[in-house]
Amino acid sequence: MANQPNILFIMADQMAAKALKLYGNPLVKTPNLDALAASGVVFDNCYCNLPMCGPSRASLHTGKLPFSMAMYDNASEFHAGIPALPHYLRALGYRPELSGKMHFVGPDQLHGYEKRHTTEIYPANFAWTVDWTQGREYRPTNLTMAPIIESGTCVRSMQMDYDDEVEYHSVQAIYDLARAADDKPFLLTVSFTSPHSPFVITDEYWNLYHHDDIELPTVAEIPLDEKDHLSRNLHYCQARHLFTVTDDHRRVARHAYYGMISYIDDKIGKLVETLEKTGLREDTIVVFTSDHGEMMGERGMWFKQHFFEWAAKVPLVVSWPANWSSNRVTENVSLIDLMPTFIDVANDGPFDDYVGHIDGQSLVPCLQGKDDTLSDVVISEFAADGSTGPSRMVRQGDWKYMYLEGKDELLYNLKDDPEEINDLSAQQEFSTIKSKLSATALDNWNPAQWYDTISLSQQERLKIHRVTNGEPTYVNKIRDDDGQRYIRNGSAADTKARARLPYVAAAKPDK
Repeated sequence: MANQPNILFIMADQMAAKALKLYGNPLVKTPNLDALAASGVVFDNCYCNLPMCGPSRASLHTGKLPFSMAMYDNASEFHAGIPALPHYLRALGYRPELSGKMHFVGPDQLHGYEKRHTTEIYPANFAWTVDWTQGREYRPTNLTMAPIIESGTCVRSMQMDYDDEVEYHSVQAIYDLARAADDKPFLLTVSFTSPHSPFVITDEYWNLYHHDDIELPTVAEIPLDEKDHLSRNLHYCQARHLFTVTDDHRRVARHAYYGMISYIDDKIGKLVETLEKTGLREDTIVVFTSDHGEMMGERGMWFKQHFFEWAAKVPLVVSWPANWSSNRVTENVSLIDLMPTFIDVANDGPFDDYVGHIDGQSLVPCLQGKDDTLSDVVISEFAADGSTGPSRMVRQGDWKYMYLEGKDELLYNLKDDPEEINDLSAQQEFSTIKSKLSATALDNWNPAQWYDTISLSQQERLKIHRVTNGEPTYVNKIRDDDGQRYIRNGSAADTKARARLPYVAAAKPDK
């Protein structure tokens, strides 16, 4: 098909939109991402559809909400029978390739990609299955506050090992695609693991920031008896009751996190520079996003696993200067919208040949600067680490509603209250909007049925993992020693700590 652009799709891991300059953070240095944004369309309100790596990435690839595909946690199998973005693009004449992390769980490690240039950093088996029978303190990856307390500088980390490898193979892939004998357009997905915790980075990037300039969280720790139900669960699941996190720890963690963002920004610049060197930039759409955010100490919370803005809101920048003018889109969108968007672009018009139902919507009209028909409704789900039941979030207009395991409801007006401090759910004057958003959240979504379905899935996967001890691991193998270099069956936090140079002794719980 004529005029099909290439697509360079770049992902970071755990990069919060609110940490970036293009979303209002004046401190973080991202010149390459800022340049990309200046030449493209920035989506001000893009959300992940489940604030956890694996389910978010599966939804992104299929245009479907996570629960509809049995994607509940980071050990849920992404089933091979669901057509994904690369399958559709191959049917349209594209060559799809993948470099980096995608957290596909199960035997299918391609999902339509013709080639994977790197291995995975994380397991692809059922090692990290959530177990609701164990209660809220169950930690499948042994995630505690140790990565926060141990934040700082390093000579080398496992994540830098991985991301440097991803960058090398991605740059080489662009060179190879540029001199391919045929004229096929390509989708090259490049997925880095930084700035995911632990927050450690080399002096080169740490020294980009003055430590005294690093701000503390805007919203202080919420007292335990005032936390919502899911936040209380996470307080215990992340072992925050066993460690003391000080302001010094918070500032160091933020400092390192910002350094890691600048590290990824350099890699974005290298990829775009390679497109320019090879003469491909004019014919290539460059897209940047993340799978979820990072709480960064706001409300006393860390990591993801909730629907608050720092955890659920992600950056989304789409740049094709040869065809689309720079713009900002304020409507609410989510990662499930990327698959239909890419396919509409590849098809040079609306695409209706989807197999089965998809939940996403094409963003092409607003990329073209036309009057858009976006629904402005975003749905996100949660049943992963820290949960004890299913939860759902709805964002529509300025409003955000959260249904938290049937134990709590939260309602915020994000225009008036961007830090989500004033829960309006109990106020009578907002009962109409609360009822409307609650109805949207629960439409064809029965919490009791989902509880039973997800509980059964957990027990089935846990049984398989206990019997097999995680073999086969399923992970895409590139080098014989991949299993020694990255994580296969073990704890993520412990393995990353051991891989850090210089080694830092693990932080211990308070006595």
